[in-house]
Amino acid sequence: MFKNKNKLDDADFVSHRTRMVEQQLVTRGIKDARVLAAMRSVPRHLFVPEAYRAEAYYDCPQPIGYGQTISQPFIVASMTAELELEEKERVLEIGTGCGYQTAVLAEIAADIYSIEIIPELSQKATGLLKTLGYRSIHTLVADGSLGWPEQAPFDAIIVTAAALKEPATLMNQLAVGGRMVYPLDLGRFSCQQLLKIRRTDKGFDRQYLYDVRFVPMQGRAGD
Repeated sequence: MFKNKNKLDDADFVSHRTRMVEQQLVTRGIKDARVLAAMRSVPRHLFVPEAYRAEAYYDCPQPIGYGQTISQPFIVASMTAELELEEKERVLEIGTGCGYQTAVLAEIAADIYSIEIIPELSQKATGLLKTLGYRSIHTLVADGSLGWPEQAPFDAIIVTAAALKEPATLMNQLAVGGRMVYPLDLGRFSCQQLLKIRRTDKGFDRQYLYDVRFVPMQGRAGD
């Protein structure tokens, strides 16, 4: 895991990251100690384009190219906390993007399987994650809306793009007891809701979390 010893992670960025956690996360109700530790550890500024590096720890998303964004820190922390991850669990991430959320997950869970539909983003993120020392992350360029059936079932699934319907294909790749957090585009006034699904031995329990705004999901099962 990343131990803040990389030369690219200087004292100023460490200070910005510490302030981000205290001011943006703790004060807004993020209590999971493992999530807070991960957010303190992962060098978010390395995952954004250099032009936005000085703003990496602001309370807002930033563009990462190809019409995609890195979510604001609170959303990353909140979605991660809602997954209720345990140390030995396996996680499926739909939308690697720049790899920041991927790294946060890898600080907590045992194995992360991350799918990205845009090859250029996947290649760049995979290279950076390897440079930072992550060895438990498995990446794939594919249609994330179809999941990764060869590696299923998963203990948790996180989706970082908004679907227009309930992602049944992904839900069926959850283990019993597994949790999934995903944004659903309701198609009304650009309204999106973040939802949490828990698979039980009798079916699926659903919970509304809060309103969000994500880029649209791409792929055959996402529209």
